[in-house]
Amino acid sequence: MKKLKDAFSSLYTGDNVVKLTELRYIPRWTVLFLDLSIAFLSIFISYYFIEKLHVRVNFPEYIYIKIAIIITVNALFMFVYKTYAGIIRHSTFFDFFKIILCSGSTLSVLLVINFIFSLDVGKPLFLYPNLFLYFFISISIMFFFRMVIKQMFNILIDYKGSSKIRVAVVGVGDASVSLARAILHNPNYPYRLEGFLTKRSDSNKALLLGRKIYNIDKFFKDKNLVNQFDAVLIIKEIMSKQELVEWMTCALDNGLKVLKAPTLSKMRESDFVGGIRNLQIEDLLNRKPIRIENEEVKKRHSGKSVLVTGGAGSIGSEIVRQVAQFEPSVIVVVDQAESPLYELELDLLEKFPHQKFKFVLADISNSYRLEALFENYQFSMVYHAAAYKHVPLIEENPHEAIFVNFLGTRNVAMLSKKYKVNRFVMVSTDKAVNPTNVMGASKRTAELFVQSLQGSEGNTTKFITTRFGNVLGSNGSVIPHFKKQIEKGGPVTITHPDIIRYFMTIPEACELVLEAGTMGSGGEIYVFDMGEPVKILDLARRMIKLSGFTPDEDIKIKFIGLRPGEKLYEELLSNDATTVPTHHHKIMISKDPCLRFSEIEMLCKQIIKSAVKRDKLQVVSILKEIVPEFISNNSEFEVLDKKKIEVSDI
Repeated sequence: MKKLKDAFSSLYTGDNVVKLTELRYIPRWTVLFLDLSIAFLSIFISYYFIEKLHVRVNFPEYIYIKIAIIITVNALFMFVYKTYAGIIRHSTFFDFFKIILCSGSTLSVLLVINFIFSLDVGKPLFLYPNLFLYFFISISIMFFFRMVIKQMFNILIDYKGSSKIRVAVVGVGDASVSLARAILHNPNYPYRLEGFLTKRSDSNKALLLGRKIYNIDKFFKDKNLVNQFDAVLIIKEIMSKQELVEWMTCALDNGLKVLKAPTLSKMRESDFVGGIRNLQIEDLLNRKPIRIENEEVKKRHSGKSVLVTGGAGSIGSEIVRQVAQFEPSVIVVVDQAESPLYELELDLLEKFPHQKFKFVLADISNSYRLEALFENYQFSMVYHAAAYKHVPLIEENPHEAIFVNFLGTRNVAMLSKKYKVNRFVMVSTDKAVNPTNVMGASKRTAELFVQSLQGSEGNTTKFITTRFGNVLGSNGSVIPHFKKQIEKGGPVTITHPDIIRYFMTIPEACELVLEAGTMGSGGEIYVFDMGEPVKILDLARRMIKLSGFTPDEDIKIKFIGLRPGEKLYEELLSNDATTVPTHHHKIMISKDPCLRFSEIEMLCKQIIKSAVKRDKLQVVSILKEIVPEFISNNSEFEVLDKKKIEVSDI
């Protein structure tokens, strides 16, 4: 009521447009009053027509009683069908249908009254043409009234929305129309619907929700037309990756922003505005996610004790979240990063209040600290995600890679064997394949050690390794790095114009880890179909455009050269490896060369001693002995490869 009062009072203040559009709905009693007024008007119009036709009405002396009967019956059915309950500016065919039911029911009752009255008196109370005229006139005026109010609100909203973002909704399907209608009918949204875009060429002259439908080819050829819009709005869920890239390219090349919206079925209307966001580069890199629905995964975790090392990291924390859904008896989360571990604890206790967690601040290179956990919790599943992963840092500090990536893995794996853990699953990387840096070589050494344990004496644990590429949005990955550089105004730094990488999502990576933990029989290295590689230069250009800037003009791209140990492309399989398919067409087993436990254990003791002494060259030299395919690239350790070649020549 206050809103209505404010709207009418604003007629005197000159701010009536804004106030009226802020009015959420006309009170129901007002709509009922207006409908009854329309009914009253319809009676007089019908009588006016009858009079002009020179037809005498029955019982003219009871005219006011007859009007009262019509209004009373009509009002009764207005309450029955609640014709006054709908929000007028959102009127649809359903509201029109209710009006027809209401007026039709009124007509039926009046016809019954007329029939009974004629049986008793000899002639009907109402003229039948009069009743049918009233029926059609009242329906028409009530519907016309609603359409006028609805159109008036649309005009006022458009007037108020002159400073809003002018959007073209992509598509003319049900989802797109629902999205457009939500924008059109809510004045609080910061968007103004200007039209629709489609690939179809048969809709050029058609209107949808009162807006034009433009063919994509003709639209982007007309610069004056393009300038009437600020952004295109897409629904990501109804598009393929190829369509998404195509629409994004067309929009960005013509200076338009690209916005994405969820389907209305996935979001409450009150949250809808917050659901519209700028298209992110992750949306374009996302392949169709692999959903692994395996009842065995749930059985392996439900009611079991689970350990996750590196649990505060990007991969580790997602593993913890996914495992928590299977209700294990306890999840022990180990990490040496204090603040991330504490933040994870707060998050998990809020999201999984009934799940038992144990958060342990520990270094996995300390076997005594770890053994207390194994002894206490008797783990059934161990997920080993703890590792150092930044190539340049590890190249400078190879001994630290030995302590964490190798010795830490050795400790967790040996304890898993000792305490007869059912399954040990290690998270590895594609950088372990034909490594050109210490980080990759240290992970390959860890892979070899874990594989060697499978056939070692007295072992009952299934040792499994998963190997995949870069993870979207993980800590320190390229996309968050580029975002920060763009926010600062550039430049965006790329090591080499031809560098390419594979990408996958964090949930997808963790689903692979969980699946591998259940499908493996021990000793396997699982590799993943990563899809098509992405050129990092193209990635940077797209991110700059999506941020509303022009590459090399607003934001510069700078090439800084390959970092120590970095290579142009990553591989998932070594040169002499073959693959074996699994029951899932996207997951394969890599048949890599293996070492016996006695062989690698002797070399491991040597490399650990060298790491303790901080002897960089000796550490890397032993790494190259363990991993013969390790050839350093753009690194100080290339000298070791030259010596190796000289010795072999002799």
